[in-house]
Amino acid sequence: MKPRALYACIAVREFPAQAMLRLRPESGAEPCVVLDGTPPLETVCSLNTRAHRLGVTAGMTRVEAEIFPATLLARSRSEEQNARSALLACAAQFTPRVEECGRGSTYLCVLDIAGTAQLFGPPAKLAASLLERLRSVGLAAAIAVAASFHTARCLALARNSGFCVIAAGQESAALAALPLSVLDLTGQQADTFAAWGIRTLGELAGLPEASLVARMGQEAKRLRQLALGASPHLFVPLEEDLALEERIELDTPVELLDSLLFVLRVLLEQLIARATSHLATLAAVTIVLRLDGGAEHRRAVRPALAGNDLQLWMKLVQLDLAAHPPQAAILGVTLTAETGSRGKVQLGLFSPQSPEPDKLDVTLARLRSIVGDDCVGMPVLKDTHRTGSFEIAAFRATSAGRETSRSSEPRPTRGALRMLRPAEPLSITLRGRTPEAFVFRATRYHVERAYGPWIASGEWWSPTLWAVQQWDVIARNAAGELLYCCLAFAPIEKAWQMAGLYD
Repeated sequence: MKPRALYACIAVREFPAQAMLRLRPESGAEPCVVLDGTPPLETVCSLNTRAHRLGVTAGMTRVEAEIFPATLLARSRSEEQNARSALLACAAQFTPRVEECGRGSTYLCVLDIAGTAQLFGPPAKLAASLLERLRSVGLAAAIAVAASFHTARCLALARNSGFCVIAAGQESAALAALPLSVLDLTGQQADTFAAWGIRTLGELAGLPEASLVARMGQEAKRLRQLALGASPHLFVPLEEDLALEERIELDTPVELLDSLLFVLRVLLEQLIARATSHLATLAAVTIVLRLDGGAEHRRAVRPALAGNDLQLWMKLVQLDLAAHPPQAAILGVTLTAETGSRGKVQLGLFSPQSPEPDKLDVTLARLRSIVGDDCVGMPVLKDTHRTGSFEIAAFRATSAGRETSRSSEPRPTRGALRMLRPAEPLSITLRGRTPEAFVFRATRYHVERAYGPWIASGEWWSPTLWAVQQWDVIARNAAGELLYCCLAFAPIEKAWQMAGLYD
């Protein structure tokens, strides 16, 4: 059976101001005003409660707002977009069906929570949990739950905080005391109702429908249905992908790393909270610093294992920026995160204990700050036959290797070639093209047996062209000592070298 309709509306008042203050916790206890427009014709578009108590109102000019002892902030659309993404991420934990219905400086979205009681409990418990999630990302909101979409929206608009739950069938009674301002009235409609003395939804619902339509048209019928809580609605949910990004425009240029870390800590806290709400972890964080003069300083931090430890991320970011500092004052910061799953390293009963991942990441970061990014990692063989060709790749933690065999059967004896790095030059005597004698480490050896040559070459299409001829040789010196070795001849350089020694 299809569950009964049930909606929860989230209303975030003064959304532009809350979007700015969520990343500026030090300014939350002070009167703050957000200005929008082109200087010097800026006007107040949003403000916090402390500024409202001082007498600041929306629509004031910048000159009028400067009279009050309040902090003036320029509106940031990017920070509002990040706050909106954080809010929708919280809502997505409870239902994938979310519809936006914003209004002015108040952000509104409605969640379709029909059938979620088995997962999150009764509507009151779900609303309390949703409020707590919103507070974790720095947003204060009001929530209303009702069986009607528009009833939940109107009730949320009328509340300043907390939540309320309206039982099915009680929509009209719950809306009766609300002012007409919760409806989207035109100026003409508002003037008409004011002239009639209609101030609440209950008074609007009490008007006879036929007479109301005759005087104000079919739109008045829809308004009366909204006042009764009986207006139908076609739910149109959003479809958005998870995007973890936080951005802040600094009020003053920042030059010191310690001051920048304070800002980065707030941004990282928000990213980790949003990732945790999606049961994900941060696998990489890209830091983009907007510098004075228009340039950008971009750094990427990617630990060996994904995680949500704030202290670990702060240490890694600090070490990376200390090794690669920006070359100018910083005007803005953007953090973008990639999500991943928490890595698990399964150890065997007889395997040695691996280092803790957190300590390993910090150790690698310290080494990179000393010797450089390209000198820390793990060696990886290149796809070539060139001897000793490898590159340094980023270190990645892997599961423990298999336990060694404990079989009592004897293993076959194998020889080992110990490569000389770098190869040592030789003075050699040839008979035709075959080595006959050579001098190695001030000792002359006479070749008794020579196997080869084994010829290899590659990269003929690039300046790094290489070629080599190798001989496996058994040689004896004047004292009768045998030497098993590998000789290499480079045709391009026309040089002989001792490549390695056999045990």
